[in-house]
Amino acid sequence: MNLCTVLTAGMAIAATFAPRGLSAADLALLMFEQPGCIYCQRWDEEIGPQYPLTDEGRAAPLRKLSLRAPLPDGIHLASPPAFTPTFVVTRDGTEVGRIAGYPGDAFFWPMLADLLAPHLPAPHLPTPEN
Repeated sequence: MNLCTVLTAGMAIAATFAPRGLSAADLALLMFEQPGCIYCQRWDEEIGPQYPLTDEGRAAPLRKLSLRAPLPDGIHLASPPAFTPTFVVTRDGTEVGRIAGYPGDAFFWPMLADLLAPHLPAPHLPTPEN
């Protein structure tokens, strides 16, 4: 799969978020970080400021956590993150997917869209007229 295919697929998935009236009540994006992590810093510079303004950010609000700190009550992960950054999508506090590492903004958005899509309402698709 080439970069254009990945970007096109990610944009198509992301484009379906807006018209659906997303509810962020049960989804969250946890970002596990630690001091000195250059990839965490890159994410903060490339994605961080715009994330809460995006459909993804509204669907799964960001919560930053320290890699070495105990998990907050109500958070259940499949396994502890091993390195930073690790992004974990949770639904009702339970992990439903993760991105280990930061692959850059061109790959982050489609990867996140793929993780969120199964947990969002299906888009309304027009039916062909006969």
